[in-house]
Amino acid sequence: MTITPDLKQNILYTIYFTITHNAIALFYFLGIVVAIGLSLYRPSRKSILLLLGFIILLFGFEYNKHILESLREQTLNALITIQEHNKVRRIINIVTLKLLPLALPLVGWILVLSSIYLYWRSNRIKHRSKH
Repeated sequence: MTITPDLKQNILYTIYFTITHNAIALFYFLGIVVAIGLSLYRPSRKSILLLLGFIILLFGFEYNKHILESLREQTLNALITIQEHNKVRRIINIVTLKLLPLALPLVGWILVLSSIYLYWRSNRIKHRSKH
């Protein structure tokens, strides 16, 4: 089977756009892989915080990109069946459209930065004890 030049170009474009479209998710996934490696190599709270942080960041990214709208609609359809409940609709909208999209990345970065700080602090203490 011969691959024509236009098919080669289309394959390259597909790979390029897939990577650029998911670059942030790939970065978070790489962070998860590194954190798993650290957890297996030297288990500690720091490595678990790093792992949880990157997992939450990846979930938050995917939530904002793919889950948000369908979860909101599904929740509204499940809770509001016959009679309209504006207060319930408002609460669901606040939680799904405002709170979760803000809280997930915030919590994820707090965990990642806390882990980095703990690694930095433990290395600093080790270097002080050597001198």
